[in-house]
This record gives sequence, structure tokens and C-alpha cells, in this order.
Amino acid sequence: MMYTPEQLRRRAASRWTRVQIILAPIQFLAFIISFALVIRYLVSGEGYWIATISIWIKIALIWALTITGMLWEHDMFDHYFMAREFFWEDLGNLIAIITHNLYFVARWLGADERTVMWVMVFAYVTYLFNAGQFVARGIRSARQRRALATQTVSQEAA
Repeated sequence: MMYTPEQLRRRAASRWTRVQIILAPIQFLAFIISFALVIRYLVSGEGYWIATISIWIKIALIWALTITGMLWEHDMFDHYFMAREFFWEDLGNLIAIITHNLYFVARWLGADERTVMWVMVFAYVTYLFNAGQFVARGIRSARQRRALATQTVSQEAA
């Protein structure tokens, strides 16, 4: 069982669940656009500033999802980060957010534009792995909720 009945109740009651449901696809869309713009720059040498703006948006969104995710995790598990039940997702998110913020480190160290863009390619690969974890967990969670709903209906009918 992924979630206890109490955790499912908490999940349904948390306003952060809805925020995450809204922000996650927005971040994914920003990722797709930014990744395309970064690759365009790396291939053609054109569009550095639009790629940079897209990177800033993507970094802002990963931070927004991380902060609201920590609030959600507190609602669910009474921990803001690294709850036992959410350890692997949090570890993946930590790696993704660190790699995204390497953008600022690379800029601070004076890396050239191409190097900065390659840093973001690496960051975006870590994001894809992390997003995959969350999608897999979401699918398992939806299956669990459907099974519990079916079970409840069957018990009420009996």
C-alpha cells in the first residue's frame, strides 16, 4: 500500500495537492520549451537570450514546485523534506534542483555561453529522471485510490 487511508485523507484535504497538480504540467511544458531553446542554441549558436530567459523560468518553477512540495509533504507525512515514505522522490528532486542551480555557479565562475547551456542539458536530464519518478508514483497512487474507491463501493453495496 502506497498511502494509508489517513494519508489519502490528508492528500485530499491539502491545498498543496491542487497546487502541485497545476504547477507540475506547467513546469513540464517550460522544460520542453527550454530544452528545445537550449538545443537550438547549441546547434545553431542563435537564441542565447531567449534560451536564458527560458532557463530562468524553468529554475523558478522547479523552486516553486520544491517549496510547495515541501509544504505538501508536511501535510502528508509531518516532515517538510526527506520523509521516509517520500525519500527517493525527495532525493531525485534534490539532485535536480542542485543541478539546475549549477547554472548560477557556472555564470558566477565565468563559464562561456556554450558551457552554461551544456550545464542545463545535464540539469534537464536529471529533471527527466525525477519527473519520471513522480509520474510513476502518481500512476501507482491513482491505481490505489481507484482500488480503494471500488472496494468501498463494493462494501457499501453488500
